[in-house]
Amino acid sequence: MYSSFPVDGSNARILAPQSELSFYCPQSVDVPRDITPLQVWNLMMAKPLPFLKTAFLIRDKVSALFGVKQIGGFERRAVDQVEVGEKLDFFLVEYIDDQVMLLTERDKHLDVMTCISVQDRQLTITSSVRTHNAFGRLYMIPVAPAHKLIVRTMLNRLQKAMA
Repeated sequence: MYSSFPVDGSNARILAPQSELSFYCPQSVDVPRDITPLQVWNLMMAKPLPFLKTAFLIRDKVSALFGVKQIGGFERRAVDQVEVGEKLDFFLVEYIDDQVMLLTERDKHLDVMTCISVQDRQLTITSSVRTHNAFGRLYMIPVAPAHKLIVRTMLNRLQKAMA
């Protein structure tokens, strides 16, 4: 169900108006050449951070106790093309063009939107979350700071790989 809201001054999109979000984290880096959001995804997923597989395994085991669906993590497979309605790993592709890709995961405890956007050779990953219950709020306590660090590390690695 595609529904998003613009972020002032950019082509990034978020899940809801910022005042309604439980978590909002835009992070940007400059890139040396033109790149599409899908190319960004492929480069980042080609060499995921080593601890992510373990982190997703722990997340799935703990979340299963609360009836939350397992997501499994990232598969490290490159894709040449993806259409709206298809999955990239556990994310649903809700929108894609040469500058913006919206990925979502929606569950009973929270909704997540990751927007990969490129504008004037500035790459931005904007994460937005809206929690629905106490478990969602509790879940975000460790996830929010970890997510910020993971995205920053992945952006720095991508920037170095493109140099």
